[in-house]
Amino acid sequence: MEMLCTLRSLTEAQRDALLQAPERLEEFLDDEEDFGDPKGGAFLELDIGEAWHGLQYLLTGTPWEGKAPLDFLVRGGIEAGDIPSDEGTARIFEPALVKALSTALREVTEDTLRRRYDPVEMQAQDIYPGTWEEPLDDSDPLEELISYFEELQKFVGQVTRRGAALLVHIG
Repeated sequence: MEMLCTLRSLTEAQRDALLQAPERLEEFLDDEEDFGDPKGGAFLELDIGEAWHGLQYLLTGTPWEGKAPLDFLVRGGIEAGDIPSDEGTARIFEPALVKALSTALREVTEDTLRRRYDPVEMQAQDIYPGTWEEPLDDSDPLEELISYFEELQKFVGQVTRRGAALLVHIG
């Protein structure tokens, strides 16, 4: 089963409604539910696919730990819904945490990410999707991670400027 990551902005009303009705998470993610918030239809979304775990590793130097807020892809925030652990997670980060994350992401340099990239160690640490030493195609995994990181920086900055909350969904 693929484990893909989607990040999405949330208005205050959407955040509150989702926390009160977590069983509607799937409808929300499928754009079938905006919880009646007219501003909710103008959400921002970023799909980082299978790159989430590689980015976690490059941002923190660890597969599942790290220092907040840069560990946000795998931990932190408020659980949104009761998802079986083998099916992923959905967590909400309040606007103040999103702002701190945006600041922290701006401080991460490409050079830091390049230094942390070690396909042998990533393979040994079982960093998803587990094809670091032998990519499935002709792509360069490091360059893909750098590209996703740049998108992530921009996206979190946009969410911050809106003063919105952030939903991180892996599933």
